[in-house]
Amino acid sequence: MIDTPAHVAVVGGGRMGAGIAQVFATLGSTVTVAEAADQSAALGRVATGLRRADERGKLDGQSVDAVLARVTTVAAPADLPADLALVVEAVPEIPALKVEVLAEIEKAVGDSTVVATNTSSLSIAELGAALNDPSRFIGMHFFNPVPASVLVEIVRTPATSDTVVDGVRGWVGSLGKSDILVNDSPGFATSRLGVCLGLEAIRMLEEGVADADSIDRAMELGYRHPMGPLRSTDLVGLDIRLAIAEHLASTLGPRFDPPQLLRDKVSRGELGRKTGRGFYEWEGLTS
Repeated sequence: MIDTPAHVAVVGGGRMGAGIAQVFATLGSTVTVAEAADQSAALGRVATGLRRADERGKLDGQSVDAVLARVTTVAAPADLPADLALVVEAVPEIPALKVEVLAEIEKAVGDSTVVATNTSSLSIAELGAALNDPSRFIGMHFFNPVPASVLVEIVRTPATSDTVVDGVRGWVGSLGKSDILVNDSPGFATSRLGVCLGLEAIRMLEEGVADADSIDRAMELGYRHPMGPLRSTDLVGLDIRLAIAEHLASTLGPRFDPPQLLRDKVSRGELGRKTGRGFYEWEGLTS
């Protein structure tokens, strides 16, 4: 039986980071969230997620206040305690920023702490080059929304130790989630396949093959996808999907070149649910 990690840290208190903090706190871990921009907002996101989970009966009899009491915030990775079992970096998908943050994390934590990144497409090995000990570094690609998503994509490099892989897989299982284990490669398995489908759906919309709802329903009803690729892109964020596509195009070739329609929507600020408009209208659902 895998032990619950006693103390977990999450660096980055946005939607993804708050979701990761929520699931570990619900599991019973003490959680420290490092958020430079607005610590109260980060804690508020965790609280909102816990209230929604409580409404759905997902807190296993725990109160929102009891779970939230396990979560504290600090301003920077340098302020993290040393006695952490796991740190998950969840800052924006900017390679230079991630490298800087990971180096700061390693300076702050103990030698036995597992260091993970939540990147959805960046090279784990290249990010791990910032660390003195890349054997304890691994990719933990959570999906949005973290509390409701079943999958965690675990990405290892040739340097990642088997002990770290086994431990992380155990923790993922203790969260009630399932994992897939992927070797480090551009886009891993999920982003590579998801972006490929999403980009082709955008091209079809751009070419007038069908409207957005028909394209999505084709995959939902014909292939039993729980959500069509255009609605999924709205939830992921068109800006995030564009950044991943550009990265994959630079590493895997022109088959991942983003359609002009995607570029145009991002330039207009139509980023999906978070801005109220993408391929669909999301009025009143931008929180």
